[in-house]
Amino acid sequence: MKKSLTTGLTPIAAAVALLSISASVSAQQAEKPQEVVVTGIRASLQQSINQKRNADSLVEVITAEDVGKMPDKNVADSLQRIPGVNVATAGGTEGGFGENDRVSLRGTPSALTLTTFNGHSISSGDWYAANIAGGGRSVSYSLFPSELIGRVTVYKTAQADLVEGGAAGSVDIESRKPLDFKQKLTAIGSLQGVNSSLAGKTNAQISGLVNWKSDDNSVGVMVQAFDQKRSLLRDGQEFLWWDKMVPGYDGSGWVQANPNVLGKNLSLLTGTAQFSQERETKGGMIDLQYKVNPDLTFDLTGFYSKLEASNVNRNMMFAPYSAMTNGWSGKGGVAPSNWTVVGDTITSLTLPGSCPTGLDCSNMSTTVQDIAVRPGSYSDSRFVNLDVSYKASKDLSFTGKVGQTQGTGHTRDIGYEVWNAYSGGSITLFGLSEPARIVVPGSDKLTFRPNGPIGGWASDVTATDKESYGQFDGTFKTGNDILQSIKFGARVATHKRDLTNLAGTVDAAGTLVANAPKDVTTLNSSLPNVLNNTWTLTGDSVTAWANKYVTFNTHAYQAEFNVKEDVQSAYAMANFNTEKVSGNFGVRFVNTKERVENGSPNNTWAPIVTENTYTDILPSANFRVDIADKLVGRFAVSRTMARPDFGQLAALSLLDTQMTGSGGNPNLKPIRSNNFDLGVEWYFAPKSMVSAGIYNMSMDSYVTYGSFTQQFYNYAQKKVTDYKMSAATNTTAEVKGLELAYVQDFGNGFGVNGNYTYADGKETGKAPGSACAATGDCSMVGTSRHSYNLGAYFENSKFSARVQYNYRSKFLNGLDRNSAIYQDAVGTISASLGYNLTDNISLTLEGKDLNNPMLKSYATTPDQPRAFYKNGRQIFFGVRAKI
Repeated sequence: MKKSLTTGLTPIAAAVALLSISASVSAQQAEKPQEVVVTGIRASLQQSINQKRNADSLVEVITAEDVGKMPDKNVADSLQRIPGVNVATAGGTEGGFGENDRVSLRGTPSALTLTTFNGHSISSGDWYAANIAGGGRSVSYSLFPSELIGRVTVYKTAQADLVEGGAAGSVDIESRKPLDFKQKLTAIGSLQGVNSSLAGKTNAQISGLVNWKSDDNSVGVMVQAFDQKRSLLRDGQEFLWWDKMVPGYDGSGWVQANPNVLGKNLSLLTGTAQFSQERETKGGMIDLQYKVNPDLTFDLTGFYSKLEASNVNRNMMFAPYSAMTNGWSGKGGVAPSNWTVVGDTITSLTLPGSCPTGLDCSNMSTTVQDIAVRPGSYSDSRFVNLDVSYKASKDLSFTGKVGQTQGTGHTRDIGYEVWNAYSGGSITLFGLSEPARIVVPGSDKLTFRPNGPIGGWASDVTATDKESYGQFDGTFKTGNDILQSIKFGARVATHKRDLTNLAGTVDAAGTLVANAPKDVTTLNSSLPNVLNNTWTLTGDSVTAWANKYVTFNTHAYQAEFNVKEDVQSAYAMANFNTEKVSGNFGVRFVNTKERVENGSPNNTWAPIVTENTYTDILPSANFRVDIADKLVGRFAVSRTMARPDFGQLAALSLLDTQMTGSGGNPNLKPIRSNNFDLGVEWYFAPKSMVSAGIYNMSMDSYVTYGSFTQQFYNYAQKKVTDYKMSAATNTTAEVKGLELAYVQDFGNGFGVNGNYTYADGKETGKAPGSACAATGDCSMVGTSRHSYNLGAYFENSKFSARVQYNYRSKFLNGLDRNSAIYQDAVGTISASLGYNLTDNISLTLEGKDLNNPMLKSYATTPDQPRAFYKNGRQIFFGVRAKI
């Protein structure tokens, strides 16, 4: 396959210029002795360990240098190596795309982890339609390249002075600051190529930073920019509709004649799916710092990042329900000729290759193909923030923040659907051990079903998330040797989340075979057993068809919502220090006023308005004990809170074909948790440590999903039908766990690191209609019982190498089509090599997902797979330079 290197001319020219300047400076500096500064892997480990050891609360720290020695392409990549941190490439409804995107702490859903940037809140959008409509609060880390990092601090225990919203903890991304650089002028740049093995393409990724500060260190300006492209191809097999066999699916008497299949589960839509996307994340940040005098400093920061994410998804699906029900026409269906049943699952089924005598198969199919195009999909994040610090006296100082952040997610989702003429077919399942074997005669040829060959869907969904905030913090030094200082402050914020959903209308001419897209091509998959070498259509041809025949001028009001939250908070916190014990204790008061507007179920914008107000009192205490010279003990207790996802409050999502859906509950309470931590850390040598800790989170208002039946208008069937619904409701839950960590520098450049986390999370309340009450499955979203990281490194003045293995056991990843989605255990290998040409120029070779992992998910049991996905390996190679 031919490979291409794609990037803009201007960024390359800038990078070449930067490298030329760097080489010139290096040559000039070589003529005179230079100060040797220790940097690299070992230096970053020392910084992280020192900051962890000296912190009063239980924290984990990642520095910029540590990120530079691994193939970390966004902040989530860096965080996955920390004990107690789990990352996911996507949510349960979308599978995974080979890039870490969501972060969660200690076996809890990602929505319970608060992400801030330099201490203030940050909004981000999503480009995937289900995530846009779902209205999550968690930040999409795909929008935050690792080059932004100065330091990342993970707070595993609460402090009164931290912004509320992280029931499980919080992550603060700290950027570099202009006045913190040592040199008057600093420039850092990198130019890399990334090769995606499955896509067979190589793209360019470029980033740069320029920092200038005045001679007197009073004025500083930092400018960062990035443009990162990646070609993505994902091969998969999807099981989109599991259902129990009841007489309603039986137009031939098969179920009645064979009791062994009654009530058994069958995969009714099993597809060979191929997702392709050209991703480009570009943006930058500017930071202006002005120190008026030693007592007063202003810091103005602006940031913008946009992920352009146009994509095409093709799915050729074996659909036995069409033939078995004859389209629910009541005219008699096709009975399977062979089948097997194991437990509660029909593990194989065969439909005869030709239409049975006496039946009219013109309304039947055994395969249907969906070609979904999403041109112009994107997500973005932006903020403007002003920080002010003022020292009123030697004992009293103040800081303040004021700013606004906004994130937008948009996708236009157009599905072109073709039902093929009946040709029989078969499915054989192997659980999670390998993809199901699908055989359909003639699937390589486009043969329109005589009756109603073309269908599909279209929607245009946009969500905007916006917060305006202001806060001040004060610190008073008491002069007391034990109670050394008191912090206090207040914060106000207004947060808005709006969802607009436009339904697409297909002109009658667009449904005619004569006007169908003409660019037929072939779908080839790298997975075994799946339908291969099948016909499909090019994404460009479907997009051209949509531009001609599809209009978006009708609101899907029943799926739209507006949420507004007004929040006021205040806190007081004391910092203390004795000869052996130090720490902090305090309380945070939070008042939230919430207004939720939903479109009415009859699809008119006569909004249903729900208003609630709630107040939370959040005490916390952290104790650090110097047990011995190198031994530190920790103890912490706190009450924390997180607000439900906006989608849990207000969203409505309906699947007309499957007649399932999910809905929000505007009367949900916040997720409140009582947390306990106990740990010990032994710093037995420089750049080395061993730690152990236990924790418990008891949640008295966790959010789960109950099930019920509700009627809505069904656009596919053109009538009101019953939908099997799931909706958010409060219950109780508990997470308890153990964290172990080990880091050791052996000397001579060698070292190792490892950590292990055990998390036992479960719902303890049996909410009516929930899976916990109905089936006894009380799993919490995001809880992997076992996760661990193993790594090793070597480094000298010229060469560095690092390898890392990350593993997490299976976990509940969300709900889709009224079914739980579990992601199976997965392990990934990453590695990096670096060579320093000079003190200022280095070559890099890095790899992600080097073991080419298969992402597997399943529904209720592993006997019922939901998806198999492969994204391939990513190899990064390039040059980094600094002056």
